Amino acid sequence: MNILSLFDGISCGYLALQRADIKIDRYFASEIETASINVAKSNFPDIIEIGDVTKLKGIDLPNIDILIGGSPCQGFSFAGKQLNFNDSRSKLFFEFVRLLNEVKPTYFFLENVKMKKEYRDVISSYLGVQPIEINSSLVSAQHRRRLYWTNIPNVTLPEDRNISINDIIEDNVGGIPVIFNENGICTLRAMNGKSVILESSIKPPYTIYESRTDEGKKQRRLLKQQTGRDTTPRSANHKEYRINKKDKCNCIVTIKSELDCIVDRQYNYRFLTITEMERLQTLPDGYTNYASETQRRKMLGNGWTVDVIAHILSHIK
Repeated sequence: MNILSLFDGISCGYLALQRADIKIDRYFASEIETASINVAKSNFPDIIEIGDVTKLKGIDLPNIDILIGGSPCQGFSFAGKQLNFNDSRSKLFFEFVRLLNEVKPTYFFLENVKMKKEYRDVISSYLGVQPIEINSSLVSAQHRRRLYWTNIPNVTLPEDRNISINDIIEDNVGGIPVIFNENGICTLRAMNGKSVILESSIKPPYTIYESRTDEGKKQRRLLKQQTGRDTTPRSANHKEYRINKKDKCNCIVTIKSELDCIVDRQYNYRFLTITEMERLQTLPDGYTNYASETQRRKMLGNGWTVDVIAHILSHIK
């Protein structure tokens, strides 16, 4: 099969095709980030890099069997400003639509973040299909809710593999030692100087969530019902980070964040390692070795959970 991958990044799509047992004759990758291209080519030397998506013309490409892509999501993300289609990055979605119409592949799929219904409906109207929402937590130890638009028939949710943080973390990494007081409570300063509340009654490993997130608001409501105390942060400049009592990591992002912090089995408070982030994206250990740590975090935060993509592709007959 001939594959066209737009916004290819580190070629998670190539690995997903392999895991789905789909024969790759030629894999055309459109990407402009040099560091991502180096990682992709280091893992798959036969990739055919074809450059900037805005300069591609379908007439210059051979017959394409599968078109895949995850157009930049920052303009749609609930975590961002939600500038939708006015955002220069989100406008790249229309390059996907243009090439879909020009190359007319047998199959396609597009990945993007969970977004407002009005944005989702616009994408659906252009692609002619409704998205399926899949949380990477079904195949990984990471909460990562994403939408997938595809004409591949009969795509269902993957089975839950029940993978937890405990299955992916490394030991003896170091970090800030956690010391509890006589009440079993420890207050640390988070990596940005804000406060982190830990409880000795919770057995590590566990992750941290920010109290202003949906998870944080839910926990605050529960605590207020139980104790009558309101734990709302005192101002916009004050944040509290608390234990995420679930056995999954938060969705990894492109830069170091308290939401990428864990308390590991040695009671050390620390960031996720690059290897742990690769495992959360169901990539092989060392897959992104060919770049700096900052670049690797960015690539992994922007990347796909490979086993979710492989599951979708496995429905191709």
